[in-house]
Amino acid sequence: MTKLYYQGHGSYRITAADGRVMYIDPYAGGGYEPPADIVLITHQHRDHNKINLITQKPGCAVITNKEALEGGRYNKFSVGGIEIEAVMAKNFMHNPKKCVGYLIFIDGVKIYAAGDTSKTEQMKNFAALKLDYAILCCDGLANMGLKESAECAALIGAKHNIPVHLAPGRLFSAKRAAKWQAPNPLIIEPGNEVELKHSESVI
Repeated sequence: MTKLYYQGHGSYRITAADGRVMYIDPYAGGGYEPPADIVLITHQHRDHNKINLITQKPGCAVITNKEALEGGRYNKFSVGGIEIEAVMAKNFMHNPKKCVGYLIFIDGVKIYAAGDTSKTEQMKNFAALKLDYAILCCDGLANMGLKESAECAALIGAKHNIPVHLAPGRLFSAKRAAKWQAPNPLIIEPGNEVELKHSESVI
């Protein structure tokens, strides 16, 4: 089974059905013991890029915003059957030339890892992908707040929406998560792991 372990803030770990491990924006919490096959970094702010927390397996694919935007375009990557596509991320504190989100296709599960962003022009195209999970920031300080994030969730149309980056300086805010009015919210507290399923599966 494919699993997502939430470390807190904007950091989480995805484990493929075959045991391969992917980290997204390592910084917060624990759970960094499994060595990495893939590391994704959305941008270089210090609360998203602590690659030193991770032990990399030989041949580990490290994809940062630099590789994602190389050549002035949003690049695509294929890592042993796991497909990764960089997409736009931007707001008043995040330069779109230095920040990305990622679409991740793993074990038939389709995930949007938004990174730090507000609403983007690309989001209106995501509904056609019939995503299973959208992982969206909600802090309202450096990024969009609860209201705009919920609007983005509705626009994207994923089967499940996961709030992260709820309160800068803290791993999580249950109070803010409870106020999130996104459709089909999936609230995961730090230190917990959930199984990820394709939308045609019964949850």
